[in-house]
Amino acid sequence: MTRKGWLLFIAISVFWGIPYFFIKIAVRELDPSVVVFGRAVIGALVLLPMAIRGKTVRSLVKHWPIVLLFAIIHMVGAFLLISYGEQHVSSSLTSLLIAANPIMVALLALGFDKSERVNGPRLVGLAVGMVGLIVLLGFDVGGDRQMWFGAILIVLAALGYAIGAMMIKQRPLVELPRVSVAAAECSVTSVVLLPLIVTRLPDRVPSVGVMASLLVLGLICTALALPTFFALIAEVGASRGTVITYVNPAVSVLLGVTILQEPLTIATIFGFLLIIAGSWLSTTGSIPFLNTGTREVPQTEVPK
Repeated sequence: MTRKGWLLFIAISVFWGIPYFFIKIAVRELDPSVVVFGRAVIGALVLLPMAIRGKTVRSLVKHWPIVLLFAIIHMVGAFLLISYGEQHVSSSLTSLLIAANPIMVALLALGFDKSERVNGPRLVGLAVGMVGLIVLLGFDVGGDRQMWFGAILIVLAALGYAIGAMMIKQRPLVELPRVSVAAAECSVTSVVLLPLIVTRLPDRVPSVGVMASLLVLGLICTALALPTFFALIAEVGASRGTVITYVNPAVSVLLGVTILQEPLTIATIFGFLLIIAGSWLSTTGSIPFLNTGTREVPQTEVPK
């Protein structure tokens, strides 16, 4: 990891460690589609002027089919799945399930990306991480059908994030300016969800806490986080870039347990440790603190 890679890693770990907490607060009073729409609109209002000022919108129009597909998968789909899932699942468990993101990347790489493909120790790590995911789903979610439904939505969101991470390092997306791609994501999400949220707006003005949550989600977790994440993927690659999910759950669980009074069970801790160990091994090919395996970092150039 380069110094730039570590700085980007730390920043995005914070930016994407807090959204589950604020989503949980927002969906208490607002429909999940409204939460995602509000988040996307705020992000678009910040990012679009930057893209227009940089005169990079034309490059997006040229490649609009892939940009549209990327936005549908990486933001519209994933954000909606997480928001609807958090109606039935705690913010802590949500972040833990999203921690399977590097495992999803490793699985996809088996068939779609040789540069990210796992073998040897990394393949063992993939199996360990999957066991951790099964532990979480088998013991922490419980027998409530709605909780299971919510957990499945979260896992599908993790898959969407993994697909997006692999797409953003491929042409033509990798050649497009990061801010412009982020602006396009937010704009597409806003347009797609507009017809849906018209019938789902709240009957009264949301509380101050919910409004503040939307602002944090839009400004920090979207407008600031997306360009940072794209820069991280370009610097260290998709599999290592998604290792931010090692740190994200720690931030989310801390907020959920201390402020939202969410439970912290033995299954949660054990499953999380297995996912972390498996994700680390599957992406680095080495055991922490031991000089085993290799740590080749793929470099990909993108417009600054």
